[in-house]
Amino acid sequence: MDNKIISGRRKEAIARIRLIKAEDGKQEIIINNRDYKEYFPSLSLHYIVEQPLKLTETLGQYSVKGRLDGGGIKGQAEALRLAIAKALVEENPEFKPILKKHKLLTRDSRMVERKKPGQPKARKKNQFSKR
Repeated sequence: MDNKIISGRRKEAIARIRLIKAEDGKQEIIINNRDYKEYFPSLSLHYIVEQPLKLTETLGQYSVKGRLDGGGIKGQAEALRLAIAKALVEENPEFKPILKKHKLLTRDSRMVERKKPGQPKARKKNQFSKR
């Protein structure tokens, strides 16, 4: 890949990555200058990040260097997953049907609903009193 930055978003999280051919099968996923296994503590988040690479069977072939900003840890992992999937499709268009089938190329547009004035939360209302 020609050093192109690909981005992915989820909730308030933004991931910007570069996909690089790994040399000698030494794959690295570096996020904010830390290894992704150190950055994302749980195994479920490791699975989310590795999912596009596993589905396309390119787990040892590419290294990922990226920056994550905003949002929570799960939103960041899902933003990173989207960015990796988009970068893989740009690298090899044959991966598109596989990733599309598993819905990894779709930006999840759900956001937190804003709080309304006079209410405790976005949808929660104060108790109604008849008298």
